[in-house]
Amino acid sequence: MKDKEHGSLVKRAIDYIENNIKQKVGLQDIAKHVIISKFHFHRMFSVAVGTSIADYIRKRRLTRAALELVQTNKRILDIAIDYHFQSQEAFTRAFKKMFHLTPGQYRDYSKLTKMGGNQMQSKSVPYGWTITGDSPNEYETAVDNQEVHQGRASGYLGSKGEKGGGFATLMQMFDASAYRGQRLKLTAFVKSNQVEGWAGLWMRIDGNEGEMLKFDNMQNRAITGTNNWNQYFVVLDIPVKSHAIAFGVLLAGKGKVWVDNFRFEVVDDKVPTTDQQADEGLPAQPVNLNFEEKQ
Repeated sequence: MKDKEHGSLVKRAIDYIENNIKQKVGLQDIAKHVIISKFHFHRMFSVAVGTSIADYIRKRRLTRAALELVQTNKRILDIAIDYHFQSQEAFTRAFKKMFHLTPGQYRDYSKLTKMGGNQMQSKSVPYGWTITGDSPNEYETAVDNQEVHQGRASGYLGSKGEKGGGFATLMQMFDASAYRGQRLKLTAFVKSNQVEGWAGLWMRIDGNEGEMLKFDNMQNRAITGTNNWNQYFVVLDIPVKSHAIAFGVLLAGKGKVWVDNFRFEVVDDKVPTTDQQADEGLPAQPVNLNFEEKQ
C-alpha cells in the first residue's frame, strides 16, 4: 500500500475518532471503519502518528476533558464517565500524569489565570515563531488554550474581520546540518474554520546563498472550509548543500486555522516526497509551434 493511501486511511481514522470521542471506540472499531486488518492498521497508525491508537485516544479524551473542566461546571465524576474512565480515581491518575495537576487543581488554576478560560492566552506571536507573508497585518496569531489538539495550547492564525485578501504564515527556521542528505517528513495536526482561500503546512529548504532548493506548501492538496483536527504532512529531500530549513502553517484569504504537535522524522526513500518536481508532466517535444494544430 502506497504512503498516500496510508495517509488517507489515517485521516479517515482520526476523523472517526474525533466524531466518536465520547463513544466506546477501540482498534477493532476503527480498523473496521477504514476496512483494513487490525494488525496492519495498528502498525500503520503508530508509524504515521508516532503513538499507538490507544494512547492517541486517551490523550485526546484527556485534552477534551481538560477543556470541559475550564469551560463548564460539570462534576469531575461526570466528565470522567463521559470520557470512558472507569472511576474518578482512574481519571485523576491519568489526568495528573499528562497535566501534572489533578482535575480539581487544573480547573481552579485555569479559572484564576485565564479569567474563566474564555479567551486566547494572548493575541501575539507565540514564542519562537514569526508571522510573515504578503499581508501579515491583515492576520492575527495567538497561543490558544481553547482549541487544542493535545495538551494545553495550540497555535492560531486567522484573518482579521473582513480582511484577509493576501496570505500570512506562522513560521520558524533552523539549521539544516542535522538532516543534510536525508529525506525529512514534517507532520502536524491542523484544524480549520471557514477557510475561503486555502491553508496548508509548508517546508522550504534554502542553500548557503539563500536560494530555494526544495519547497512544498500543500497547495495541490490544500485545506479548505471547516475541518476538525487531523494530521497533515510534507516530505522533502534535504540536499547536501542545504543551509536552512523553514517551515510553518500558512493561510491565504479569509478564515482561521489552528496547528499543534509539529513533528520531524527522517524517512527512507520508500516514502515519496510531496514537492512538485520541475520536470514532472513536461512533454518530450514542443508542440503547435505554428498555432494551427488542434487537440
